[in-house]
Amino acid sequence: MRNLRVTTTIMAMAFVGLTTMSCKDGKKEDSSTTTDSEVSQEQASTSTSDAQNPESQRVVADYMALKDALVATDEKAAVDAGKKIESTLKSFKLDSYTSDEQKELQEIVESATEHAEHIGRSDMAHQREHFQMLTKDVTDMVAITGTASTLYQQFCPMYGEGGAWLSMEKEIRNPYFGSKMMKCGEVQKEIN
Repeated sequence: MRNLRVTTTIMAMAFVGLTTMSCKDGKKEDSSTTTDSEVSQEQASTSTSDAQNPESQRVVADYMALKDALVATDEKAAVDAGKKIESTLKSFKLDSYTSDEQKELQEIVESATEHAEHIGRSDMAHQREHFQMLTKDVTDMVAITGTASTLYQQFCPMYGEGGAWLSMEKEIRNPYFGSKMMKCGEVQKEIN
């Protein structure tokens, strides 16, 4: 029985040590490898105009407010931000895009609106789950609409199977864990 307790304690300490090491601030991994989807996203963003339209600028601004509320672990602010981005998405105009872009953006906006609705009426854990899916939608939107500001795609390997988010700063401020693991993550790429 004593050996079992000692083994369990050693394994728990090893797990905590590995978890801490994987989220160290100074940890950098080689991010020079690009996936096919990253290449196609970069190509899509260069095929559109450099000027981001006002609707997509508002979506990005509302998304950043939501991200900041999740970083602060402020459930009420996240609810309000979820409702705000939902409203912005519902008024998104597609007429300045090509027919192919309109079709793709329509699907993205519908999906993002659904996730924003959930965020606007959920608890923090559920908000973070839907934020992960909303991030994919907003990232896909920005690949089509472009961005007026530099964005940083950041990633935390510790959230589920890994969680990405967009930020306007290079500094890691993790929306999936807030103050529990504020600095856990790394910049995957810069989006201009």
